[in-house]
Amino acid sequence: MNFGRGPSVVLNVGGTRYSFSREVLKDFPLRRVSRLHGCLSEQDVLEVCDDYDRERNEYFFDRHSEAFGFIMLYVRHGHLRFVPHMCELSFYNEMIYWGLEGSHLDYCCQRRLDDRMSETCTYYSAEEPPGEPPGEGKKRRSAGAEGGKWLERMRRTFEEPTSSVAAQVLATVSILFVIVSMVVLCASTLPEWRAPENRSVEEQSRYTAESVREPSGIIEAICIGWFTAECIVRFIVSKNKCEFVRRPLNIIDLLAITPYYISVLMTVFTGENSQLQRAGVTLRVLRMMRIFWVIKLARHFIGLQTLGLTLKRCYREMVMLLVFICVAMAIFSALSQLLENGLDLGTKNKDYASIPAACWWVIISMTTVGYGDMCPITVPGRILGGICVVSGIVLLALPITFIYHSFVQCYHELKFRSARYSRSLSAEFLN
Repeated sequence: MNFGRGPSVVLNVGGTRYSFSREVLKDFPLRRVSRLHGCLSEQDVLEVCDDYDRERNEYFFDRHSEAFGFIMLYVRHGHLRFVPHMCELSFYNEMIYWGLEGSHLDYCCQRRLDDRMSETCTYYSAEEPPGEPPGEGKKRRSAGAEGGKWLERMRRTFEEPTSSVAAQVLATVSILFVIVSMVVLCASTLPEWRAPENRSVEEQSRYTAESVREPSGIIEAICIGWFTAECIVRFIVSKNKCEFVRRPLNIIDLLAITPYYISVLMTVFTGENSQLQRAGVTLRVLRMMRIFWVIKLARHFIGLQTLGLTLKRCYREMVMLLVFICVAMAIFSALSQLLENGLDLGTKNKDYASIPAACWWVIISMTTVGYGDMCPITVPGRILGGICVVSGIVLLALPITFIYHSFVQCYHELKFRSARYSRSLSAEFLN
């Protein structure tokens, strides 16, 4: 060390002192501590630590003392684990401060950190980026220009329905448009809807000049115009345009809006008497894709947000569940086909003529649906059916516990986030 006196130095981290020799600091595993060895002046030292006592050669760090104690265990023994009863993200911030990375954690703690980071992704998107010190985002926003503040306010108005009065009004209007569009879509499939003009479903799927002038066409055009304007404004005020396009809800918005314009363009360029228009299949599929508008309600209801977030976090459990079902399906379908049709026992069940046909029986039996459209008739087949049903109950119940706990956790987190915005909304009313 080129600064300070004495054969040893003292690190004071949150009130806990650690004494080291100068030579140890040179190759210390923590980058921030090893930087002290190359400091030439007191100003260089204060760039590394928070304060310095020249008389006692003591360096002060205003950090979490218990977290640093666990980090010192890693320095001594090579194993880094989370502090009990401490937030994983807080401990991760301490690791970054001292110069460690997530790869230094033990494998079990790495998974905990990855899960925690994925859980808080939605939460941080509305407040502060992950890993940023508390309040740093607010300071950065307050230091920005007035135009940046306006964009941030607009973004929260469109992204967070409970962030302000304007956001609640906008969310209510958007919900009304979704409900109206769904009612019109459902009513358009009724026979009475097209009976006065004796039009078929194929004719209903065409966007002609006459259909646009009808009340249903006018309502549909207004709804599409609202959704398009909302999507464009949200894209303009978004911080990261690429991230905006990759979000699942935004992809659903595009899937719900673009079919209308595609259908109109196809009608304009192909004409009403073309082969494509006479087929009508493509247009009916595109028109029915408006059902995706229902998923737009996930922006305004915690229940749908909880479902989506739970599926995102529990993808490992969902994959495990699908693997269980596929393995059981392969085994039971092959055995059922053999017992019901493959062996010459005097009776052959034509419903089990092939293994793919038997897979349908296996899936409805394992899920305890049991339509009754096909069932085993031999004694060995019925015994196998009982085993299949019991195995399905057990295999489906194994991952459910993990999914349930994740669902409850997601619900409480989203509810807490909504409550924070509600408090800010109450403050807006008071002001």
